[in-house]
Formats: sequence, C-alpha cells, structure tokens
Amino acid sequence: MEKRVVFSNNWLPYLLLAPQIIITFIFFIWPASQALFQSVLVEDPFGLAREFVWLENFEELFSDPYYLDSMGVTAVFSVSTSLLALSSGLLLAVMADRAIKGATFYKGALLWPYAVAPAVAGVLWLFLFSPSNGVIGLSLKAMGYDWNHVLNGGQAMFLVVIAAAWKQIAYNFLFFLAGLQMIPKSLLEAAAIDGAGTAKRFWTIVFPLLSPTTFFLLVVNVVYAFFDTFGIIHAVTSGGPAGATNILVYKVFNDGFVGLDLGGSAAQSVVLMVIVVSLTVVQFRYLERKVQY
Repeated sequence: MEKRVVFSNNWLPYLLLAPQIIITFIFFIWPASQALFQSVLVEDPFGLAREFVWLENFEELFSDPYYLDSMGVTAVFSVSTSLLALSSGLLLAVMADRAIKGATFYKGALLWPYAVAPAVAGVLWLFLFSPSNGVIGLSLKAMGYDWNHVLNGGQAMFLVVIAAAWKQIAYNFLFFLAGLQMIPKSLLEAAAIDGAGTAKRFWTIVFPLLSPTTFFLLVVNVVYAFFDTFGIIHAVTSGGPAGATNILVYKVFNDGFVGLDLGGSAAQSVVLMVIVVSLTVVQFRYLERKVQY
C-alpha cells in the first residue's frame, strides 16, 4: 500500500516552498527577464536614452567574428575542463576508497580546494606558472621549454583549464567517493573469485553502477565551466592573449561593463543561457538513456 503525505493545512506546502521560489525569482527569473528585455534595446551607458531595435543585437552578434571565435574557445575550454575534472576526481576517489593508513586525513585534504574561491585558485596557479618566478614556470624553462602564457595562447588556455579543473576536482571526488562506497563489496569479491582482474571489475561492475553519479556530475561540470569559471579567467588571463581564453561568460562582462555595450552584452547573456539550457536538455534526453539506475 502506497503511503502519501497529507497536510492538514492547505497553505503549509506553499509556505514551505515559498523561500526557494522567492530565491529563484530574485536570482534567476528576474535577472533573466531583464536580460531578455535589454537584449532588444540599444541604450547609452548612463541609461538616459534607449531605442527598441528588435533582433538587431543578435544579428550583429552572429556576424561578429570575435564572438564566433569566443564560442569556439568556450567549447574547447568547457570540454577540456569537464573531462579533466571528472577523470581526476574519479581516479582520486578510486584510490581513496581503498583501505589505506590515514585515509580519513587523505579524504579530508582532497576536499580543501573546493573551499577556495575561483579567483584565488586562479592566482595560485598563476604564481606557480609565472615565467619569471613561478616554481613550475622556472622548472619548465630549466628543462628547455619556453613557457610564457602571457604571449602564448595555447599555454594560457592550458593554464586556465588546469586551474578550473583543480577547483572542481574536490566536488567530483566527494560524489564519486560516496558512489563507490554504496557499491556492495560482495559483487566485487564474486567477480574476483571468477577471475576478473582489477581493470575488468572496474569497467564491468564499478563504472556502470556509478553512471547515475557520473551523469549528474557531467551536467554540473558543464554548467560550472560555462559560468563559474569567470573569476579564474579574470584573475589569470583577462581573456587574453589576443582572445585565446575569452570565453562567453567573460565576453559578456567585457562588452557590458568595460565596453558599455549594454544591449549587445544582454544579447550575449541570453544566447549563453540558451546554449547551457540546450546542452542540459540534450544530456537528459540522450545521455540519460545509458544511465543504469
């Protein structure tokens, strides 16, 4: 017999939902509606005059080669960051799941990077890879590799990907570790008795059972790479050199707050929101089919 929760007061469910609804309205629905409204306007920087231009901002946007280049940069950055953060988090979770001495401290220490602010994480890696006095930068030069992310776009992209992935590894590690601990040990022991090696046990038993966790983290990491990495880009490269790390969310800021193109910046934010929502829908529509619950 199915048990259902019954509220004696008809207003209680709405009262319990009210705080979340208010937060969603203030921090998502209201800003999104404002961005959608501003995307069809041309405004002066002081907001004293405005003109309704329909979809001209979007037409200029998709005819701008710099914006199209920024979309390509964002695709490379988001895919690289998500894959590196997910694979590293899974590897560390598998290692931490083993019975080792000092496992509690080891697991706790791996969570510390998640408490670091994105801008601080970017500055830490910027110091490490500094061409003049960074430990890693000087080591690369000593080995004969000419490292200078200020002038080399590929090196700048590598640096921000490393910083962004490092910031997100702790989050992925926590969920992967929880998923690993929920897998019955009897399944692994039975497979080992049947002669399955470590790699085969992982790919045929462990990883399929982790598919719900992996799917959830994939969605979270894609959203993180598109939005929450602004602080890292701003602190490390400011979108340079020559736009090599100018991802979409940073271009919204640069054009809106620096270039004072309010209408164009709002149009970019609308496009960015549509892209992220579309990617999330595609993930739930197609990738979730392969998830084994």
